[in-house]
Amino acid sequence: MTDLGLVIGNKNYSSWSMRPWVALRQAGIPFEEVQLWFDDNGRARGAERYSPTGQVPVLLVEGAPVWDSLAICETAAELFPEKRLWPSDAKARALARSACSEMHSGFRSLRGAMPMNIRAFLPGKGMSEAVGRDIRRVVALWDDCRRRFGAGSPLLFGQFTVADAYFAPVVMRFLTYAVSLPSAAQDYVEAVRNLPAVAEWMAAARRETAFVAADEPYAERKGGGRREA
Repeated sequence: MTDLGLVIGNKNYSSWSMRPWVALRQAGIPFEEVQLWFDDNGRARGAERYSPTGQVPVLLVEGAPVWDSLAICETAAELFPEKRLWPSDAKARALARSACSEMHSGFRSLRGAMPMNIRAFLPGKGMSEAVGRDIRRVVALWDDCRRRFGAGSPLLFGQFTVADAYFAPVVMRFLTYAVSLPSAAQDYVEAVRNLPAVAEWMAAARRETAFVAADEPYAERKGGGRREA
């Protein structure tokens, strides 16, 4: 069996770490978790020991690093083809990869204004015209995946894939900021939050007490009253 380690950051904040962790855990792929903690600027302390970028997540395959969440998921899919982390149908697989790549490089307004913060409940915070456009695009993408390849399943491609792991942090944002969604998109949010791996990650995130200023734009600082925890 391939010896795997996954280096991650704070579960409350680290959306990039959440993606490969959920992909591996939900697929039943064993790995050793190495958790590092963010400093006030959102940098994982000690990450340079594991990755040339000094960032998380990092997959260690027999000790050799694979960095970047999408590269990690591709590597896992290659190492464990029987887990079917990508759809088996070629057209579905192309759409899944495109959706993950769009998430990887896009939706910057949504990600910037609504940072992942699983412990918090911040209804209405971060909403703007640009964020609204990103949200509508996410919903349209989900609808397209489910309409074309997810019939009969609440997930995007009929079974759990990397794409569901990739959108799990968006689901966390929609919950934290109480984003109003069409019923089909809300059904997908509920399906993802109830995946065993996602539920496990959320529970661990809520147990964390570390406060990272860079990821708490809506929390009042010390001396100024309320501070989200």
